[in-house]
Amino acid sequence: MTKNSKTLYQHGTLALLVPGLLTGTITMGELLTHGDTGIGTGEGLDGELIILDGIPYQVDSHGSANILKDDFIMPFANSHFANYTELGTISNATPADFEKTALEGKPNSNTFFSVLVRGTFSYMKTRAVVKSSRPFSTLAETAKNQSIFETKNVKGTMLSYYSPALFHGAAVAGFHNHFLADDHLFGGHILDFKIAEGTVSIQQFDTLEQHLPVDNKEFMDHDFSKDDIARTIAEAE
Repeated sequence: MTKNSKTLYQHGTLALLVPGLLTGTITMGELLTHGDTGIGTGEGLDGELIILDGIPYQVDSHGSANILKDDFIMPFANSHFANYTELGTISNATPADFEKTALEGKPNSNTFFSVLVRGTFSYMKTRAVVKSSRPFSTLAETAKNQSIFETKNVKGTMLSYYSPALFHGAAVAGFHNHFLADDHLFGGHILDFKIAEGTVSIQQFDTLEQHLPVDNKEFMDHDFSKDDIARTIAEAE
């Protein structure tokens, strides 16, 4: 079994993005010591990240997929060591069809898991946020400045993480999906999709390793009780 394949490592929380705590507090080099697969965003919401086979890509607001160096910094990201089990194939599938397959027909899950879909997508709609600079605005304001991308009949990989409703705020309750095309010419945070045909694989975790940026004074001093975390995350995601 792959090292630590039952553990999902997460640095930061989505909640800290809500008031605009967008300072990078972990390097990509450090994140990769905890996994070879993952998603996240850069300082100032600098693009959408997807890590596949140990290679970290950033889809920026121009739609370019850039390979990141170890010194790239992030306020929020997660990673794990891939050890997926193939569920089977799926075709002509909407997001609802995908979720039903991933949840094996259940309405929800009480644990974290990741899903990979590799194949051809008849429709893919993604976004990437334009990097902001200090002083950072709130998540809601920063996310307004985003690029939307759409394409049809694209081959690639959808990397999804499922978080139980209990953990909404730490992460996105439900599915959080990122995409990277095989030719690296398209990707980002998924807004909508349809799977023409793909192979679905799943990996369940029994441990969430939550790492917090305790050396960041803004985070340590912030009062989150005044933030409408659940609503803001739901709207932004």
